[in-house]
Amino acid sequence: MYAYNKFDQTLVDQRVEQYRDQTRRYLAGEIPEEEFRVLRLMNGLYIQRLAPMLRVAIPYGLMKSDQLRMLAQISRTYDKGYGHFTTRQNMQFNWPTLESVPDILADLAKVQMHAIQTSGACIRNTTTDPFAGVSADEIEDTRPWCELIRQWSTLHPEFAYLPRKFKIAVSGSSSDRAASQVHDVGLHLYRNEVGDMGFEVLVGGGLGRTPVIGKTLRKFLEPQELLTYLDAVLRVYNLNGRRDNKYKARIKILVNALGVDVFGAMVEAEWQLIKGQELRLPEAEIERVKGFFKAPDYLSAMHASRDLNDTFAEHPQFAAWYKQNTRDHKQAGYRIIIVALKNQLQAPGDVNHQQMDGIAALADEFSFSELRSTHDQNLVLADVAQRDLFALWLKLQDLGMARANVGTLTDMINCPGLDFCSLANAETLILSRQVNETFDDMDYLYDLGEIQLKISGCINACGHHHVGHIGILGVEKGGKQVYQFTLGGSASNDASLGKTLGRSIEQDQVVLVIGQILDVYVEQRQTDETFLQVIRRVGFAPFKERVYGTHQRSAA
Repeated sequence: MYAYNKFDQTLVDQRVEQYRDQTRRYLAGEIPEEEFRVLRLMNGLYIQRLAPMLRVAIPYGLMKSDQLRMLAQISRTYDKGYGHFTTRQNMQFNWPTLESVPDILADLAKVQMHAIQTSGACIRNTTTDPFAGVSADEIEDTRPWCELIRQWSTLHPEFAYLPRKFKIAVSGSSSDRAASQVHDVGLHLYRNEVGDMGFEVLVGGGLGRTPVIGKTLRKFLEPQELLTYLDAVLRVYNLNGRRDNKYKARIKILVNALGVDVFGAMVEAEWQLIKGQELRLPEAEIERVKGFFKAPDYLSAMHASRDLNDTFAEHPQFAAWYKQNTRDHKQAGYRIIIVALKNQLQAPGDVNHQQMDGIAALADEFSFSELRSTHDQNLVLADVAQRDLFALWLKLQDLGMARANVGTLTDMINCPGLDFCSLANAETLILSRQVNETFDDMDYLYDLGEIQLKISGCINACGHHHVGHIGILGVEKGGKQVYQFTLGGSASNDASLGKTLGRSIEQDQVVLVIGQILDVYVEQRQTDETFLQVIRRVGFAPFKERVYGTHQRSAA
């Protein structure tokens, strides 16, 4: 993975000392609240309902084991002993004191981490496929391109104060595991008809108040011009994006207002002014950055492999975990391991300090001291030899992290909701607890197959409910918390926005309604048909009839 050079380290160290002084002056009454608000947001610090919240950057979700250990240490020293992995592949600490944040940032800098551009109207953390570099269906490793984008975008003087936040995602496989079509800019690496590598550029995707699937802006972009083209897109947005209404300030609003063809023409005109100039990537620079992401020293297939059939027969729980939580690796004899952060007793995405230390140790022992966070709030050990899988599973059990539920209903995305967030309208964590308590029959969950449940506590959609197979949005009506259901969303290749099922549901009926929806699916499905396929084939009518024909305790 990428390692800081002297310039990187100096920048981060100086930023820590700058913010330490700003905090000192604010606490002394020398900086007014509104001025300090801008400064703290530039360093990833929000003020939530109950305490400050610090968001730590994990560039494209990639970490070394010593970085995770530092996050564990920070959670013990400055927080309540746990952290929360977000849908941007970052980590949040929900309980630091304002006074402690400079010390936290200083500790992060010791392991080449920071909180720069994790909040505010800037270019946020670029995300990618958590299987980048190892997936069997990969066209090209996206991590070097994400790193080049990170270097270009960090403290970019023109884009430090955009109309609103800006998010980029990069996909380099036949399966889009980066939700790239619901980003401000989505980049798809592919080979064209003559075999040349390039990017398809999508623009104007996003969720929130106005959910939109991104539109193709350019069908093929030469990789060397990646940064010049992104610069042109950002310039057009920065010049023309609305600043009078924060709800109308995202690039998706601008693209929809102008039309993608007009917007594209404006980008093209801007691009011609800077194309081929200093931001064009020389081949030597591309290769230099790719050098940070070379494959590790894998064992031969003969030494890495192991026949697991007897182990499966003796340990059915291990067999279930292997099926649900491991994926094909491009290196023979290896598997990709998904560590589910969807423990029945923890909020989705939460991990305590003992577990962080434990996973770091497992990364050292089994996966070349690296791990990844995912946009669906899990962790990945990307390079585990097949011969080590059973030993790894046993140690994950000891950590309480061997739950074999990846891809099932209980592998849900869930924002913190009203328990923590000052923007939320409704509680969400209680719903995840109720889902876990109600749907605890693993054989039933496996029979259902892949179902993506995504829950948001407000219209900002941090829980990505718009693209859930089942989406739930918490709203406030008449002083009561109620919940709107959507069905049929997807953030994958077949990206789609879920459609509202009907009127809002009271909190104590949410799990009942989920059960009714699942019953209809089981009744309607044909052989090997997925939940999403059934929705798209039969439509909403049977689901609406089941829920609203029998459900009498819904909100108006």
